[in-house]
This record gives sequence, C-alpha cells and structure tokens, in this order.
Amino acid sequence: MTPLRQKMVDLMTFRQYSPKTHTAYLYTATRLAHYYNRSPEQISIEEIKHWLIQTANERHWLASTTHLTINALKFLYHQVLEYNNDFINIPLPKRPQKSPEFLTQNEVYHLLSHADNLKKLTLLSVCYGCGLRVSEVVILNQDNIDTEQMFLKIVQGKGKKDRNIPLSITLLKLLKTYWQAYHPNYYFFCSYSQKKPITISSAQKIFTQTKKAAGIHKKGGIHSLRHAYASHQLEQGLPIHHLQKFLGHKNISVTMKYLHWLPESPVLACDLLEQFDSKYRILKTHKRSL
Repeated sequence: MTPLRQKMVDLMTFRQYSPKTHTAYLYTATRLAHYYNRSPEQISIEEIKHWLIQTANERHWLASTTHLTINALKFLYHQVLEYNNDFINIPLPKRPQKSPEFLTQNEVYHLLSHADNLKKLTLLSVCYGCGLRVSEVVILNQDNIDTEQMFLKIVQGKGKKDRNIPLSITLLKLLKTYWQAYHPNYYFFCSYSQKKPITISSAQKIFTQTKKAAGIHKKGGIHSLRHAYASHQLEQGLPIHHLQKFLGHKNISVTMKYLHWLPESPVLACDLLEQFDSKYRILKTHKRSL
C-alpha cells in the first residue's frame, strides 16, 4: 500500500466513514492515478477535469455517481493532500427530481400477504412499519426493542445518529411471534449460520421475490417500503418535523420532498372565518353597499 493510500485509509477510519465510502473514495483515487499513470499529487486540476468529463460521458454516469466522484476528489485533494479548498472547484450536476412510484396502502398489504414465510413477513413488516433503511433492518437485534416505552431504537444509523421510532402493538406482537418461532441467536434476521445478520442483498431479494408474487409491477427495491411509510404517515396527519425525526433526516428539506411527491388532495381549504362569523356576525355588523 502506498503512503498516500494509507493516509486516505487512516483519515477515513478516524472519521468513521462507512465501508462503502472507503471503497468508493479509494476506487476514484486509483482510477485517476491509473488513467495518467502518475500519483494524484502530480496531476493538475485541468487533467482532473478532463478525466472526470471524459469518464462520465463514456460511462454515462448518473448525477449521483458524478456527485460521489467529485466528493471523493475533494476529500483526496482538500483533506488528505491538504490543497487549497478551492482546488477542486467543480460544480455538482443537478440531480433529476423524479417522484418515486409510491406503493399505496392496499399494495403494501397485498405485498405482505404474499410473503411465503414468517421470516419474510416480519422483515418486510419492520421495513414498512418503522420506515427503516435496509441497512438498519438487517442488523436489527433484541437490544433495539424497548417494550416498556414502545419504541424501536436505531443505534448509529446513517450519519452516525441514534433515533427512536414508535413501535406499534401490531408490530410488537409480530416480532414476538417471530422470535418464539425462529429463536434467533441475537440478530432478528440471521444468516443460516445464526452467527451474523443476513446481507442487504438477501433482504432486497426477499422484497423482489415477494413483490413479483404479489403481481406488483411498480419500480423500486425494498427502499420503496420506507417511502411508503413516509407518505402514508403524512397522509394520516403526522407532523413533518416528527417524520423527519423518525426517518433520521439531518435536514428537513429532505423530508419535505415527500410533501411535494404526495398526490394532490381533493379536499378543499377549510373556511377559517366560519367560526369567527358565527360568533361576531361580521357580514351583518359591517354591511356595505356594493
């Protein structure tokens, strides 16, 4: 391992970056170095821009991939190599604002009814019932359940944040039934060895297979259940700031997107002056000729 690569690894480890971030940032630095057959320290900003534009166009990168690559370059040059913070001054491309294909409540119930065993039913029900990320579901364990205060504890979720999510009686009963039936060692959803949790890809596969069995053709993976949780909670009147807390969003603007994605409500605005008029008769006491 080169000194520069080791420095990157050490700094990312110190800042507790996720394994996925480690892999992505190191991959970007390696690709850039191989392209010019030189160390990143010897590559100019003009060369970096040329590589970025050419690679993005050739590989037809999505905006999210370009964002990740630019952030990796900023980390490499600004944090690791300690160049001036204006060195990587590349504007991020706009992300397309596409509304997800939300599952309706009836579709979610139909999906759950086609889970072919209790384990799959429980896993999918936890995803939907608490709006969890798949990375949070697969590592769910007995310490995450607080039966006295009736909430599910997420420890060090995305962004290294803890949060509590209300746990319904229905979901708690299902979790207890599942625990009694499967007797998992520690994690709720174990691998066959019962020593470690199932993988994210296994959870995704459970969702995909169940969705196919239910005859649901809307796009989206298991994260669709998190979207469904958010949209259905808002439809039931949950305040947006509570939803932000339950979803673990750092910025409320991320949560606000669900308001824009919700279908238009046919309900008309209420008459805010109705009660005032009934008490003070504003139309009678302030008659004016038209």
